[in-house]
Amino acid sequence: MPLYHLVLIALIQGITEFLPVSSSGHLILLPGLTGLEDQGPVIDIAAHIGTLCAVVIYFWSDVRLGLQGIPQVLLGQINEIAARLLIALAIATVPVILAGLIFKLTGLSDAMRSITVIGWAMLVFGILLYWVDQRAQTERKMDALTWRDAFVLGLWQAMALIPGTSRSGITITGALWAGFTRKEAARISMLMSIPTILASGALTALDLIVGTVPLRDTGIVIIFSFGAALLALSLMMRLLNKVSYTPYVIYRVLLGLALLAIGYSGSLGF
Repeated sequence: MPLYHLVLIALIQGITEFLPVSSSGHLILLPGLTGLEDQGPVIDIAAHIGTLCAVVIYFWSDVRLGLQGIPQVLLGQINEIAARLLIALAIATVPVILAGLIFKLTGLSDAMRSITVIGWAMLVFGILLYWVDQRAQTERKMDALTWRDAFVLGLWQAMALIPGTSRSGITITGALWAGFTRKEAARISMLMSIPTILASGALTALDLIVGTVPLRDTGIVIIFSFGAALLALSLMMRLLNKVSYTPYVIYRVLLGLALLAIGYSGSLGF
């Protein structure tokens, strides 16, 4: 793939991954709106790996705590703080893995890569985020996260398999609904992305091994998405101290309406 195309994909993924605006939806839209070649799921995953590295570095203290939980779990010390965090993240990942397998085996993942699906998801889940953000009693901190919370958030996360939903957006919505503060909801959402991206990467690892996509292309995408994601994540976490999620909702609603107008008019080749 041309260098500019790879960089464009990486920047879109890096900037939108941690914002509640659906990075995957934007990546699916890219070829249809620009006429560029569809980058395919493997390049998408490479872009997600770059953002994974960014979230690991930004939340390293939390990631380190989770890693400390591994020996605790193996020794049966499941009530320790680190072990509880590790187990919670594992529980939250199960629903999306199971749903992802179902989508892949049934062909739903390909069938839903359409502009109208993305448009409706942008619109509906954007309005839902606004409604919850305005009404939720947001007082809880992440140390109050229970395994039940983790499972319910995992169900929310599974809905992100619908293109345009936004994994971060839907899990933030779920965390706000559960009473977590805006900043803590974002923190939980970002930590949930780590095992989810690892699982997605594992599903497509074979494509990289057999060489269907050049390692040069994946390397470029990983590097640029990492840089963009780290910057976007830093800015968003700082802004959450001052503003709500309303600016992202406005963007989602406007984009959703535009995509629905394009999709139903059939003016582009989606």
